[in-house]
Amino acid sequence: MGVGNRKADADEAILIERARAGERPAAEQLLRNHLPGISAICRRMCINPSDAEDATQEAMIAITRGIRRFEGRSSFSTWVYRVTTNTCLDEIRRHKRLPTPSEMYAEVAAPSDEEPTQRIEQYELRDQLSAALDDLPEQYRVVVILRDLADLEYGDIASILELNLGTVKSRIARGRARLARQLADNRADIAHAGTNSPSESSESPKVT
Repeated sequence: MGVGNRKADADEAILIERARAGERPAAEQLLRNHLPGISAICRRMCINPSDAEDATQEAMIAITRGIRRFEGRSSFSTWVYRVTTNTCLDEIRRHKRLPTPSEMYAEVAAPSDEEPTQRIEQYELRDQLSAALDDLPEQYRVVVILRDLADLEYGDIASILELNLGTVKSRIARGRARLARQLADNRADIAHAGTNSPSESSESPKVT
């Protein structure tokens, strides 16, 4: 660990102690420092920008209220992500569903300069991903989102969800496998429907 990182950690530790003692400026500085990470989690987990903004605000309130109970058993950033994730899950459950891949990947996968055929194929893939993720049980959807969308490490996910590392890895692997199977099934259904569609070369009925 570099000198800069050690100093940053020491500075944060001081802020944490002051915030736990009830010093509002220290708590506000901690929130400013972690706001990019909080916002990123909320954007990826919530269904739309409005919900993400609501979750961000609720997470910041929960962090401020709960900081006195932070005991340092995990890093402060991991604790912040745990509070944020739980807040997002509450928001998601109120709206009855998790975000779809087409919404989560919108900025990354949005077609731009591709040919029309490529754009159609990309939209179709996003729709298929959306349907496949919707079919995943929540325990798999959450870990897949945290790993593949929020880009968190396995250990961080385990700490955030209060699961052991093996369970997290198992759920991510099973979630990804289910997604792959569902996508394969969807494509097979589409192909089967195409082979059963009326042929364009079939003779039209004669008008008498």
